[in-house]
Amino acid sequence: MSLRAPPDDRSPEELLEFGVVNLDKPPGPSAHQVAAWIRDEVGVDQAAHSGTLDPKVTGCLPVLLGDATRMAQVFLEGAKEYVTVLEMHGTPPSDLDATVAEFEAPLYQKPPRKSAVSRRLRVREVYDLDLLEVSGRQALLDVRCESGTYIRKLCHDIGLATGTGGHMGHLRRTATDPFNDSTLHTLEDLWDGLAFYREDGDDSWLRDVVLPAERALEHIPQVTIAPSAAEQVANGAPVYAPGVIEADDAEQGDLVACFAPQGSAVCLGTLVGDPDADAGEVVALERVLV
Repeated sequence: MSLRAPPDDRSPEELLEFGVVNLDKPPGPSAHQVAAWIRDEVGVDQAAHSGTLDPKVTGCLPVLLGDATRMAQVFLEGAKEYVTVLEMHGTPPSDLDATVAEFEAPLYQKPPRKSAVSRRLRVREVYDLDLLEVSGRQALLDVRCESGTYIRKLCHDIGLATGTGGHMGHLRRTATDPFNDSTLHTLEDLWDGLAFYREDGDDSWLRDVVLPAERALEHIPQVTIAPSAAEQVANGAPVYAPGVIEADDAEQGDLVACFAPQGSAVCLGTLVGDPDADAGEVVALERVLV
């Protein structure tokens, strides 16, 4: 077993084998197609996106490269943010602000027929919902919500509540925890970064576009473990209390990321014990990253 080099000390090849791109998805291709293009262009065995976006939808689509695809589940832990146009089927009511505010809450949703999950009624929470602008029959909404929330269904339901009916127009994702639209890069940025490095040996552009995969773990609790504990994890053992150096506050059952002291990710797991205890299992393994 060998730990990866510290995130800031990795070669371009190491970054591409365990990295993440905060991609600005273009309109047209599906999220799956975009990930496949990146996989083939980078030359890694796998690439995984952070959550399905329909072909017409644009915006924040973090893509994990190589071995980092093992940690795709971390994007289920954070919030998503969107800007969307609500197309109302009649004149907006005078109390549209109040109607929209009613949907800032846990909501019952059933996935649409064309979805990747079973169509079972489930609850998804809208954390923040702001009406930014109204123009004619169009309303611009800013949404921060739980992962798995269907914005198309949200717009349909708001339309029903207004009495006019409505549907989702344009949709753009502006954030997927821990990434947002302040650090987005296009496919062309990635292609250029690869070309500069492969043709001239200049890796500066590539390093700006491809980040160490650990960047995708910043929104979940972290546990630092000793190198000896990391070696045991690589062989399939859970994390025991004597191997814990320090730990963020987290509740039993939370997903946590374990790191070596030099900053490289070791595993994802479930917190099952007290990190401050003298003995006992602390983290049950879910994904080994070394």
